[in-house]
Amino acid sequence: MNKYILIILLSFFSLGAFSQAKKPTIMVLPSDNWMDKNGFMMTYQNQGKTSYAPDYRAAGVKSKELYSVLTTIQNMLTERNFPPKILSEELKKIESQAAEDAMLTSKSGADINESPIDKLKKTAKADIIVYINWDINDLGFEKSVSFDLAAVDTYTSKPMGGSNGTGKPSMTAESAIMLKEAVLENFDIFTAGMQSEFEKLFVDGREVVLRVKTWSSWDKDLESEDFGDDELGKLIENWVSANTVKGRFNTTDATENMMLFEQVRIPMYDDKGKAIDARGWANDLRKHLKTLGIESKLMTQGLGQAQLVLGEK
Repeated sequence: MNKYILIILLSFFSLGAFSQAKKPTIMVLPSDNWMDKNGFMMTYQNQGKTSYAPDYRAAGVKSKELYSVLTTIQNMLTERNFPPKILSEELKKIESQAAEDAMLTSKSGADINESPIDKLKKTAKADIIVYINWDINDLGFEKSVSFDLAAVDTYTSKPMGGSNGTGKPSMTAESAIMLKEAVLENFDIFTAGMQSEFEKLFVDGREVVLRVKTWSSWDKDLESEDFGDDELGKLIENWVSANTVKGRFNTTDATENMMLFEQVRIPMYDDKGKAIDARGWANDLRKHLKTLGIESKLMTQGLGQAQLVLGEK
């Protein structure tokens, strides 16, 4: 009897611990494939080159089907204790922060470009984006819906889970209802997979990229030995090693004028419980360099890429 009581207590404890696990913040977006098929892609200039990005604002205004589908998936996530960020609300934030572009210019006039999707990721600050793609299959008197769900880490754009399938044919159901029925079968497995991948980040750390460059106006470089007992580049590398999870990072490239750190694993949260992104983490490096007498300009792309340019703001 005591054996069974112990098993029950352990099971209860395990369920309690799981229910208290921190949930990732999520945002649901239509896939680029769906946006392109429905004419909602736009062009923008990225460092002199024409690039393409989904126009979520136009899609949200013009497509009633999109609104119904996003609402359906968002409600399913909320029911499973994954309350998502709402796309329309995040777009409003971006529009109200148009002055943000001015923050990406150095005092000498240098600037950096940022794609619309990077701005959306940075504003929403979600851990995971769930991309949904769907097609309505015409079967004569009936219709069915095929779907793809893909969970992506907003910091690295690496996959964190997926699901796909085709629902049962229907003569009368709306696309959002057919989609819900089609997705429902594997949705719990999908969300459990996202949660599992998210929890691994607490052990391994978030993955970000750090670039260190120098302004042409600066009379020093990364080989200068005026800031400590070694070259500046090595001092920066030592700081990165000391401030990453288990010292995990790769120095992909290093010259007298630049350094590239990839697969940099930073903590999920600071000691106050606040989520850390690439900007917040790299800002600590900026402050450290300032104690050495080095001014630097911090710039970011999305949540997972930071760039420090040394020599001036």
